[in-house]
Amino acid sequence: MAAPTLQQPSFLLANLKTDSTTKPLLQRCQDLVKIIEEYPAKELHLIFPWLVECVFGSLDGIIAGWNLRLLHPRNHEYNIVMEFLNPSGPMMKLVYKLQAEEYKYEVPVNYLPGPVKACIQEGVLPDCPLFHNKLQFPLSGLLSLNLALNPFEFFMFNFAYCLITPKIYPQGYHGSSTDSAYFVLVDTYLKYFLPSEGNVPPSPFLDSRGSVTAPSPRSSSVSFAGYGVHSPSLLKHHIFHQPSVNADPSAQEIWRSETLLQMFVEIWLHHYSLEMYQKLQSPQVKLALLQYRLSMSSMPCQPHAPPGSGTLHTYQVLLPFHSPPPLWGLLEEPFSPTEEHVLVVRLLVKHLHAFSNSLKPEQLSSSPSAHSHTHTSPLEEFKRVVVQRFVQQKLYLFLQHCFGHWPLDASFRAVLETWLSYIQPWRYTGEKTNPQVDQSRTVPDKWESFVQENLLMYTKLFQVFLNRTVRTDLVNAKNALMVFRVAKVFAQPNLAEMIQKGEQLFLEPEHVLHHRQPRGYLTPSQGGSFLSSRQRVMTDVVFRVKSHVYALEGQDCQYKQMFGTELRGAVMKLIQIIAQARQTAKRISDHSNEMASNNSFLSWFGMGPADHNNMFTGAEPEESGECLKKTHEFLERALENLCQIFKLNQGQLSQLISNLSSSQDDGNSKQLPDCIQGENGLILTDLGRMQIISGLRRFDLHYQGDPELQPIRSYENALLVRLFYKISSLVNERFGGHMDALCSRPDFLGRLGRHYLAEQDSSVKLKHSPMSRRTLERNRQPRLSLRSLASYRTILLLLLCYVVGALLSFGPISSTLIILTGGFLFGLFMTLFGDKLKTH
Repeated sequence: MAAPTLQQPSFLLANLKTDSTTKPLLQRCQDLVKIIEEYPAKELHLIFPWLVECVFGSLDGIIAGWNLRLLHPRNHEYNIVMEFLNPSGPMMKLVYKLQAEEYKYEVPVNYLPGPVKACIQEGVLPDCPLFHNKLQFPLSGLLSLNLALNPFEFFMFNFAYCLITPKIYPQGYHGSSTDSAYFVLVDTYLKYFLPSEGNVPPSPFLDSRGSVTAPSPRSSSVSFAGYGVHSPSLLKHHIFHQPSVNADPSAQEIWRSETLLQMFVEIWLHHYSLEMYQKLQSPQVKLALLQYRLSMSSMPCQPHAPPGSGTLHTYQVLLPFHSPPPLWGLLEEPFSPTEEHVLVVRLLVKHLHAFSNSLKPEQLSSSPSAHSHTHTSPLEEFKRVVVQRFVQQKLYLFLQHCFGHWPLDASFRAVLETWLSYIQPWRYTGEKTNPQVDQSRTVPDKWESFVQENLLMYTKLFQVFLNRTVRTDLVNAKNALMVFRVAKVFAQPNLAEMIQKGEQLFLEPEHVLHHRQPRGYLTPSQGGSFLSSRQRVMTDVVFRVKSHVYALEGQDCQYKQMFGTELRGAVMKLIQIIAQARQTAKRISDHSNEMASNNSFLSWFGMGPADHNNMFTGAEPEESGECLKKTHEFLERALENLCQIFKLNQGQLSQLISNLSSSQDDGNSKQLPDCIQGENGLILTDLGRMQIISGLRRFDLHYQGDPELQPIRSYENALLVRLFYKISSLVNERFGGHMDALCSRPDFLGRLGRHYLAEQDSSVKLKHSPMSRRTLERNRQPRLSLRSLASYRTILLLLLCYVVGALLSFGPISSTLIILTGGFLFGLFMTLFGDKLKTH
């Protein structure tokens, strides 16, 4: 538990700890409201860390707290918790009351995200200004480093960390993540501290200077490098630094919005691989990018770089202690975000788009030069840069990690929708549109700059998604829906053209830009052309696109064009897989309908198919009925959208699909997947795995274990199956040697014994599916099997035989002898003429 500096024992804290085990939640919250109102900050300071831990749980996950992630509206404690933790509720009043007294609370560095923790323990200050001027340096060593946070930061840190703390869900829990108390609180805090309309409400408690004490001012030499690499001049000075006492009251409150967002981004998104973080922190990469900037900006009338921007200390600051040996390998920790985690991140993305899009049109369209001479509120400036500066880089790496590590199943939908929400900011403008008109609405030209400055979000992640899709079972309706969703988004009119233009700007040769620059910034009065301003804008756009790509992928990145030849070939491969999946879905649907028509009541009497092996077809609920119809519809529309995006010729596409259909009609679908013969049977190759995943080929599934140990079927009597198994096991154990000797004879008796005691067609199974040779030899041993007598069909046929015998005046014993004689004569006939019948 994070704790403040050592204090005297508090009787109030002792009483609250006692009440927490004896009183119900409602009474405890009522007592806390009175205590927060009546007690001074000095007493409340001692109970604050304990109270935060009681609410959100401990950082190590041992203490569950109020279980906000498992609390839903149907729970009677839900409204109590929501009222207590409301942004204007008692808990936040306590935070503001302590904030006015400038108390600090410690959080161990060990609970920071892995990359940040490793960076600090190596002696390097992270880029994020949230951690600046907050490190405490104990004498015991580096591993006990702590962060000293103010009450608001401490509260938000624990609230954000609650999402990534592992939780043990109770058995049978089926609650939705999107209506939990935690999810609703995140939405409430975002709307309160990042309002789309109006300003952030002021704090109810003021210090002696007339404002709530804000965090310590940041060093002027440290910029928001961790949130992007754009020019620092884009962000006004009062957002970098804490406003003065005489500043605009709204400027005094903006730090809460900034702190909340930084805490959410750092805790939720800062978990990508340590190698990637080390690459981003590498001074060589950032210095190369800085040199590129300087070479691009070495022209007349270009604004001077801020002090320190040409030095390495702008990007990396060494902490004042000796750096230990590298800890990257020792601190490697797996990170697998949960679906709930991703859904909360999507909520953050959607709200930030709405928050940014609420910027007034006159502020959005004003140029930087004109804007610098006009008064703009800090909140409006914050809206201008919030997405690009605070979220873009870490969200890109977060999504890239999820795309590469998420299982190939339908739960990937949460990650997919988060990505699609980010790349469609025009959906969150607050304008009410008709959903059916919105489907084909052209993307407005004003979003061209957003597409260009987020080029990798569109192109690189689309390529990664393409690589995932070709390894996914597209016969599943949920997976087919995801392909359709992506194709539908990228097929929006004007979007593909914007992406293509962004790629052309990135691939613009640098020597061409240098030729443009000398006359680019000359005004007409200085002898320049009237087109020079347009050239300057073009140069600035090219710089922004290149800066974005180099910041996320490094200066030496090998960029693959989304509309290039290589990716076009990958798209054609995807189209083939989609066509194969459509045909597979149709084949499964036809087969299911055929089996349903054949499984009539007459099959009970032996007139229908009764192959036990075909009972295990491997079909899932998603691969039948209406789901297969949806699969066909989704894939059909996905093909149309892909053709629209990449401007594929419909004639060539039709020819490709028809060739695929003819090849499958020639028997391709009946062939086995590509395999090689191994020591113990067939082994799938990579091509064979791809054929199975895409549904192009499949094994004929047969049960290859002990036939006597197959699961009891619905048409078998469980009691008789177990009884006959015990009887046959005793007989086989007692007379197994005699059966083996009888079946080994080459004469007529040996053939007759093999008919009754040996498994039929066991030699064929090895050709259809991999199987251990040892298991095959064990199953080939002669044995007596009575399991067929436990079938309800067999029982019914025997009863009919006894009824017919009774009608013909035969007694039970006589009927039994007749049945046994008939069975023996049938076996004798099959022994004599069975081979001839098979050849015919």
